Amino acid sequence: MSGTIERIDGRMVYENAWIRVREDRTRRPDGTEGIYSVVEKPPFAVILPLHDDGTVEMVEQYRYPLGARRLELPQGALPDHHDDDPEAIAARELAEETGLRADRWVDLGPLDAMAGLTDQTYHGFLATGLTQGDAALEDTEGDLARRRVALADLKALILDGTVRDAHSVATVAMAAWRGLLPGW
Repeated sequence: MSGTIERIDGRMVYENAWIRVREDRTRRPDGTEGIYSVVEKPPFAVILPLHDDGTVEMVEQYRYPLGARRLELPQGALPDHHDDDPEAIAARELAEETGLRADRWVDLGPLDAMAGLTDQTYHGFLATGLTQGDAALEDTEGDLARRRVALADLKALILDGTVRDAHSVATVAMAAWRGLLPGW
């Protein structure tokens, strides 16, 4: 079946600086009506910081919705911003979470975060030519720990489920498929 789903009307259910939840009354191509809930979130960036020695800078932090700590690539968004330059978001997040600055950026392309639930998109980036500066963690990132992982070990950490953040895995895959990760 082809066609689009038409929005008849809707209402905002919840809103803060980071998220808006909307409930829309819709009409499908066959004429039937329904309800669709949409989570609106600003775009974000995921950064694969690759050091000259072949290690990747990762972060580990507690993820409240999961009730667990997760090892992932640095990533984030700006509240109330929907039109910011993806590379500017990436540079800000890398510096904020790790203190690292990159001389070279490769935009690995845009991806949809979870198309059945949210309009949020993100860009993955490979960051190289890294230099260390001061991190500037947000209050919510107080438990964030940095961890350098050998690029050779990253694949095993993904395959054994240690690194299971989908956006981190997709960003690594995009870099690997472009031939940008030595030995992959």
